[in-house]
Amino acid sequence: MLGEDHSLVNEFPTHKDKIVALTQSDTAFATQAKRYHLLDSEIRKLELNNAPIDDEAFHQLKFERAELKDMLYLKITNA
Repeated sequence: MLGEDHSLVNEFPTHKDKIVALTQSDTAFATQAKRYHLLDSEIRKLELNNAPIDDEAFHQLKFERAELKDMLYLKITNA
């Protein structure tokens, strides 16, 4: 679905407390989470505005977001 919110709290609502705690206590997590949210925001804007971007570049953005999401999820579940 176009324009879906894939924020970490939205994706992992049962881990909200851990996400908040890690964001405050782990600078590496906070940096990766910030990058994830920026990518998510950029992807949503592109989807909603039909911005001119080629498919390969768009898929690369989504791939990077998915990789970050996986890494962040591992940190969340191991905390």
